[in-house]
Amino acid sequence: MKKFLIINPFGIGDVLFTTPVIRSIKENFPASQVGYWCNERVGDILDDNPCIDKVFALSRGDLKRISGYSRMQGLRRSWGLFCAIKKGRFDISLDFSLEHRYSLISKLAGVKKRVGFNYRKRGKFLTDNLEVSGYQDKHVVEYYLGLLDLIGVKPELTPRLELFVADEAKFKVRALFKDLGIENKGPLIGIAPGAGASWGKDAGYKHWPAEKFAQVTDKISKDFGARALILGDGKERQLAERIMEASSSKPLDLSGKISLKELAAVIEGLDLLIANDGGPLHMAVALGVKTVSIFGPVDELVYGPYPASAKHIVIKNDLDCRPCYQDFRFKGCDNNRLCLEGISVDQVYQKARSLMQ
Repeated sequence: MKKFLIINPFGIGDVLFTTPVIRSIKENFPASQVGYWCNERVGDILDDNPCIDKVFALSRGDLKRISGYSRMQGLRRSWGLFCAIKKGRFDISLDFSLEHRYSLISKLAGVKKRVGFNYRKRGKFLTDNLEVSGYQDKHVVEYYLGLLDLIGVKPELTPRLELFVADEAKFKVRALFKDLGIENKGPLIGIAPGAGASWGKDAGYKHWPAEKFAQVTDKISKDFGARALILGDGKERQLAERIMEASSSKPLDLSGKISLKELAAVIEGLDLLIANDGGPLHMAVALGVKTVSIFGPVDELVYGPYPASAKHIVIKNDLDCRPCYQDFRFKGCDNNRLCLEGISVDQVYQKARSLMQ
């Protein structure tokens, strides 16, 4: 029996991109144990994955934040994390962090075989690595699956994203839908006007205008008798408020009002999700929900819905300056966000309509 440690400190989408790797490991080593080291924000979407035995939800970024208000607490949490990983006695780590600190901690914790990407010479504590300067020309999932060659694991034949929804979350969402009067009352569409939390202050460069989301929502609600739910976290309430103010159909605002597990259960119950490039989009893809997604600075061939499918329509505005996110860096925008601003309400509506019929 082998024990694997998956390391990915990034956002929801990136974590879901690793699920085909985990499934491949379990297919090759059914009796193996899998631990997952991620950040606190995304830990909940891994708790109910039957292929994962232990989640370590504490990233370097989390520790910097904790240490910012209590250095002692940061030290305690750091030591507790290290001890927990060491206690796991992992044989192999697959490190998707693109930096050296995680592989160093893995080494100190006794992980003998440490596999990952050597980006800008940051793979010095890895025992086996693949050289990368960035992700381009193929999807991130394909890059991630490529690490399996270094440990002799064959990728699954039809890789796909996986997300498992807890029964408790499903129960809470059914009760919520009943309270809102939308249970079994016609089509449900989700609107995710935010996303891109990992971009921090630059997240807005990934957002199609909230007022356009409102107009699309009104057209779909009118033509299909659908109810719309605005989805997002508490930091995206302003976007939700702008949609509410601009919309005549008055969608229901759930932003910041449900947990991440409950968000997964809500998305699972949708007929369609209209979203920016971000976590909710990839959650919907993993749950088999139809999507219309709007991509601006990011290359949809690399970071878009996986695998590509007629159920998942990507809308983009091809410009010479796009994509301006390359080699893990956003270069900034000198074109007034035209890649997003140039996408019309009718473009999005027509694609959404094709999936609703």
